[in-house]
Amino acid sequence: MASVAINAQTDCDVANSYLVNAYSHVKDAYDSNNISHLKYYANRSVESFKLSKETLITCGCKIALNLANKGIDLLAKVEYVETYEDGRFYVKRARDISKESVIEIDKCSLALYNNTANESKELSDLQHEQLALKQQQEALKLKEKQIKTKLAQQKEKALTLEKKQLIISYNNAITSNIKTYNDALKICDCSYETIENIISSEDMTSKSIADIRRFYTNNLKILASNYLSELNACH
Repeated sequence: MASVAINAQTDCDVANSYLVNAYSHVKDAYDSNNISHLKYYANRSVESFKLSKETLITCGCKIALNLANKGIDLLAKVEYVETYEDGRFYVKRARDISKESVIEIDKCSLALYNNTANESKELSDLQHEQLALKQQQEALKLKEKQIKTKLAQQKEKALTLEKKQLIISYNNAITSNIKTYNDALKICDCSYETIENIISSEDMTSKSIADIRRFYTNNLKILASNYLSELNACH
């Protein structure tokens, strides 16, 4: 009976090999046609049983270990028998026990394989969950980055619109002031130079709100100063 294959050789696999050897030797002993050969193979079987015990203990296969001990006890008696028939009596019982031990170690190997497979599956599932979680986190980070970018763009658009509205308001105020100044000078019947808009066509939206206010305030002051100068010069 072959052992159940596991990815790496386990103590159960090693014990299985020893028990299979013990079973093979005890069968040879049973099939022997003389007492000398019977005792030789019985002794070989005992050696294999003994070699299996350490790995059976670490493997945790108690039933197979108990059977191995029974096999050792039975075959140890073969050494002291005087007749072929007596030796074969013990060998037959040891053969049956040996066969049972191989069956039991196969069960232990299968159980170990199933446990290992289950643990491997659980580990694989956890790794998949971890990968899925990592992908979700990366997707969330990307989404957060996209949202921040959109918010920044919207904020920039809102600021640009505010600047344009402020510039329009200032330009309207300047245009209104220029008309008022010129109308007043005309009413005063002054020999005056027409006050004109001195603001260049520079794009002010690239400047800050504070810079825009400062720029237009200075220009309003200059226009007012020019108006007063014309008014003072009026005769």
